Formats: sequence, structure tokens, C-alpha cells
Amino acid sequence: MPNKSEIIVSVVIPVRNEEKYIQQCMESIIHQDYPKENTEIIFVDGVSDDNTTSIIKSYRENYDYIFLYINENRTVPYAMNIGIKNSHGKYIIRLDAHSKYADDYFSKCVYYLENTDACNVGGVVETKGNGYIGEATALMLSSPFGVGNSKFRIHGNDGYVDTVPFGAFKKEVFENYGYYDERLTRNQDNEMNYRIRKNGGKIYLSNDIKLTYYCRDSIRGICNMAIKNGMWNIITYFLCPGSMSARHFVPFLFVISILMSFISSLLKLPFIPLFVLEWGLYIFLDIVASFILCKKSNLKYFPLLIMEFPLFHICYGMGSMIGVMKLYKFRRKNNELV
Repeated sequence: MPNKSEIIVSVVIPVRNEEKYIQQCMESIIHQDYPKENTEIIFVDGVSDDNTTSIIKSYRENYDYIFLYINENRTVPYAMNIGIKNSHGKYIIRLDAHSKYADDYFSKCVYYLENTDACNVGGVVETKGNGYIGEATALMLSSPFGVGNSKFRIHGNDGYVDTVPFGAFKKEVFENYGYYDERLTRNQDNEMNYRIRKNGGKIYLSNDIKLTYYCRDSIRGICNMAIKNGMWNIITYFLCPGSMSARHFVPFLFVISILMSFISSLLKLPFIPLFVLEWGLYIFLDIVASFILCKKSNLKYFPLLIMEFPLFHICYGMGSMIGVMKLYKFRRKNNELV
């Protein structure tokens, strides 16, 4: 077991029902080139009902720097706060179990924390999927047409940004600016990074820091993710104004405009040409984006991508509409969601 006084890096990983991905994540963690005597790995499990904790415990038998805590509240911000409060390192690296990490991931994170004036650093995501649907979805989530100008997904240039995936933090960030907002089932990273920037801190993206994220591998899975993300964008905007950027609401505006032009056309208002023009332009962009992606990889994904782009965007926008409808159920009390 590492000496607590020698720990420099504390890695915190929220997990819940991750038996499908946890082993490859774990293997990439134990093969890091950063000194193990200066590292602690903290898993925080949200009461999994599969074999996630059994797999983690099997690794603990051979690696005494791995620890496991239970998160009765189940959501990510609670897990992160449990992990951070039980950590001993100078730096906090937040990981996701759906991913695997380059062997120098920890050391690169530490390098950029020590050689920039950033409070939080992160890298670029290579999105991969399993099977035909998963592979097509990975292409979609790596394209500007699919996810906008999210720099860590589309391999933006090194430099200061508004957010990074997961993140490696100086621990003093949490001591100075507070812990993760436990009201947010999703978008807690966006809110944390917004709070850092609001208080004068900086966030740095480096292409040297590399990880692979495994996306959903079914149409149902990606649609469910889109709906929930869209819904929580609205709720997060309501609870934490300023923490979400404009790109998060483009699908919402897209769906609203389609509905308005469609309803107007049914009422025989002069909006039918606008409805046709909007859909025509979108379909054109859909075909072009799908073809460009397939030309770089494999044309076999072309028919699925043509369908998946609008499905993803519409589900995302509908999720935001659901978020708007849910807002009346929420009220502020002592700055908490109840």
C-alpha cells in the first residue's frame, strides 16, 4: 500500500453497472507509466447490480493502491465528491469507466498541470464503438456536424478551452472553488469547468493526452443518451446559468423550428416553403457529412449515418423540450434542487 505522504496522483473513477467495460479500463490503468508508489486509484461504485464490484475487488487482491468506496446516491457528482474527500494526492484525475487510456495518460496530465497555468487539463477523445451500429455512432460523435465545435471530440488545437473530457485537476481547485454540484445528474463537468473559469482559472486541452471512449452500440442506447443529455442541458442552464454554451441548444432550436414551420403549414400559413427549405438544407448537409465520414473510413456506414444524424439531433432536441416541461416541477430552496 502506498505511503499516503508520497501520493501525488489520486485517480477517481465513478462506476455503476460497468462490467462490460471495466476490465479494459482497469488494464489501461495498471499499465500506466506513472510511478505506482505515487498513485492511488479510487473507484466509487453507485450500488451496481452486475459484476462491476467483483471485477474491481479481483484487481485489488494484486494491486494494493486500488481502493473501492460505495456511493449510495448513485450519481456521478456524489461519487466524485466521495473520491476527492478520501484522496491524498496533489492532483485529482477524473476518469470514466467507458474508456481506456494511453500508457502515459497520468504522466502527461501531471506534466501539463505542472507546466501550464491551468487548473484543469484534459486531452482528445478517440471515439470507438463495437459492431456496425457502434462503429457508425463513433463516426457521428467525432464529426462537427454531429457534435458541433466540441474541440476534444474533433481533435482541436492545443490551447485554453471552455471544457475538457473528465479532467485532471489541481486539488486546490476543490478547496478553493468547492466540490461537484450534486444536483446535476449530468453536465457536472461543464458546471465545474464554468466555475473554474468564472473564478479566473484556466482549462487546457492537449493533443498529447489521449484516451479512447466507447460509445453506445445500439440505436436505442444512443437515442436514450441524446434525450437525457438534451433534458439535462435545460435543467443545468436553469440551475447554473452560464455553465452551458450555445452549441448545447442548437438541436433544441432545430426541433422547435421544425415544429413551428410544420404547424404553420398545417394552418395554411405561408410557411410551407420555409419548412421544405429547412428540411432540404438539413438533408443535404446530412448526406454530405455522411459521405465525407464514410469516404475516410468505409462506405458501408453511409446508409446508417444518413438515418442516425437526424435521429440523434431530433432526440437531443426533444430531450431539451422534455427538460423545459420538467422545469415547472423544480423549485429552488436554499440553492438546492428539491
